[in-house]
Amino acid sequence: MFFVEKYPANVVALKFGYTYRGFTTIVSNFRKELKLGNGKELYFNELKHGRKQVEQQVKEVVVALRKKYYSVEDIKVTTDGKGLGVSEKSIYNILHEQGFERLPRRERTEKKSLAPSGLKADKTVTLKFAEESFRSSAVGILCLLPLIKKYSIISIIKASGYPGTAQIGKLSSILAFIALKASSVRRYTADDAWCMDRGLGLFAGLNVLPKAAWFSSYSHRVTPQMNYQFLKALHANWQALGLLGDTANLDFTTIPYWGENDHLENNWSGKRSKALASMLAVLAQDPDSGIIDYGHANVMHKNESAVVLEFIDFYGKDVRGNRELKYLTFDSKFTNYENLAKLDEDEIKFVTIRRRGKNIISRLNDTPKSKWKTVRVERAGNKKATIQILEETIFLPGYNKQIRQISITGHGKIKPATMITNEFGLTTEQIVRKYARRWIVEKSISEQIEFFHLNMVSSSMVIKVDFDLTMSILTHNLFRIFALDMDRYANKADQAIYDLFLRNSGKVKIGSNKIHVQLAKKRTLPLILEKTSNFNGQKYEWLNNLEIEFSGATNS
Repeated sequence: MFFVEKYPANVVALKFGYTYRGFTTIVSNFRKELKLGNGKELYFNELKHGRKQVEQQVKEVVVALRKKYYSVEDIKVTTDGKGLGVSEKSIYNILHEQGFERLPRRERTEKKSLAPSGLKADKTVTLKFAEESFRSSAVGILCLLPLIKKYSIISIIKASGYPGTAQIGKLSSILAFIALKASSVRRYTADDAWCMDRGLGLFAGLNVLPKAAWFSSYSHRVTPQMNYQFLKALHANWQALGLLGDTANLDFTTIPYWGENDHLENNWSGKRSKALASMLAVLAQDPDSGIIDYGHANVMHKNESAVVLEFIDFYGKDVRGNRELKYLTFDSKFTNYENLAKLDEDEIKFVTIRRRGKNIISRLNDTPKSKWKTVRVERAGNKKATIQILEETIFLPGYNKQIRQISITGHGKIKPATMITNEFGLTTEQIVRKYARRWIVEKSISEQIEFFHLNMVSSSMVIKVDFDLTMSILTHNLFRIFALDMDRYANKADQAIYDLFLRNSGKVKIGSNKIHVQLAKKRTLPLILEKTSNFNGQKYEWLNNLEIEFSGATNS
């Protein structure tokens, strides 16, 4: 009508139900294709009727993955990462045609130990954010993105000294490390399925995460000073958000080393009940929020007693010259008596355990029962314990002044525990409860971040320990923030938070103005949706300034 019979565009548009502007756009595109010499395809495009045939390449990939005991969902995640665009129904049909039976129910650990598929993942690039949909087995960690945005983590990463690469910018590089840590993948190889999970890539604004070699190479460009300044910026952020109280728990953690270890010292590993060649790291935790505020991974025997003073310098003072940190708690081997005296001169209050010699234990055993006082203190699981305490003021050699000593029995140990503190203003019960906060947490401070370590024995990924520790601290803190306003789960360990909330699969739909995340059914899904709904309308600059909307899947 338009080209041959010369009818006006508005008449033709009305005849066939188009708007005038829509029809003129069709005409413009048609003429452009003619100029490119695509006339044959425009006029003589043969339509194939019936069910779309699956390509032989796709069939071979699906069969190869099933031979590795991948489920239909796992195969879908992997093929989406390769851009093969095959539906779950098609995958099921292929497996049925090839005579594969349903897989038996398997434990989560067994699923995670799947052998590499042999498929090579696509090269990592910045995501184009074209309209598409895909499945992911790690879509649950996207629930952390609203917190990363709200709590200014993005701004801190952008302002940090961390490097970028030619293909991947600074922000996406750091987010890639967080995605890998938060996803709880414990075995990292050059061609494993995590390299093809589109959900992990989306977390960092990428199509897929980089390969193991990239992570190792990137970490070796990071200096200890970059990590220190990054933790310093995070510290200021936690303080501004009111997530740090007036008390810090300090503890050492041992990070085993499995290579040539002539340059390393032996450190005691409580988990393995022996001394082994390792890196000794220090951590500082807020007892109320669980935030790990400080970490340093290159502690030597000769200077480990001075670590407490280094932490004081790190913490610093506010703009008025006042120190918000008032109390430190640590165990008996953390520092020496001379440094306790320096803390007292700096007006820092401490509560620690005194090393118990035979004479001290003998004297406490001979003390009459009438001098002991009975109190009740908090325990794990919202329970309380009844203990006996004996308070004294003694002169401590090395400290060279009077100090307050509180001895405790009935706490579940055979020998009495002896606390020492320079705080004379609090009651005995308050002092005991302040140190007992370390006992309430079922796992030690160091074990809390073991969940995130990338330098596992079975891993081919070699990450610099100080950078790995810094990224572990950041990811741990995101887990803590996620659980803080959930009263029933606020004290759960990181592994429990992941299992209860963030270990989830689902479907992602990228639209023109929104990313829609459909989470699989889960017992805690209502809590997740309630929490994420508070961030509706929030835009994410590294995700093409799109919004993220979370919902529950309509099918199991």
